[in-house]
Amino acid sequence: MEDLKNIVESLLFVAETPLSMEHFKAALPEAETDHIKQSILALKEEYELKNGGFLVHEVAGGFQFRTRPEYKEWIRRLLQPKPPKLSKPAMETLAIIAYRQPILRSEVEHIRGVTSGNSIRMLLERKLIRVLGRREVPGRPLVYATTKKFLETFDLKDLKDLPSLKEIDDLESKSVKPRQREIVFSASDPDVRKR
Repeated sequence: MEDLKNIVESLLFVAETPLSMEHFKAALPEAETDHIKQSILALKEEYELKNGGFLVHEVAGGFQFRTRPEYKEWIRRLLQPKPPKLSKPAMETLAIIAYRQPILRSEVEHIRGVTSGNSIRMLLERKLIRVLGRREVPGRPLVYATTKKFLETFDLKDLKDLPSLKEIDDLESKSVKPRQREIVFSASDPDVRKR
């Protein structure tokens, strides 16, 4: 395909979510996977070299146009976005699910020491977690895990990019006094995408 790179660029431009290789193959069944990958890498390199306002970013198992982080101040001034806020209990619940998935609600509650139904419901509504299915035990409880939106929100390629518990402890010990220790886990600033 002669203009494959331009087609890939167009698909990235109109996509509202990161495009995985499966998305590209669905839109371009006649193109070989290696050629699509080469086109993505060529675009990524072009946008890096151009050093303009956008870049091709790998996130949540796919690729997406993102604004450069160094321009977020001006973008924020224009759009004045309200960052998504999660309560401390919701962040604790989300962190437990992210690190222990797949996990039952009862297991989350055992770790937290309090009921977590409201936090789980809110995280489901925001599509940061999902129901994987039911565990084959009496009562058939629901099993929870994070979603692609979780990866996108926290700017992670996959779950392997989560900071280790040691890294979190190190960060806490440097920035928080011992009496004020709590889970340090926050969403990165949302990037702005052209739609």
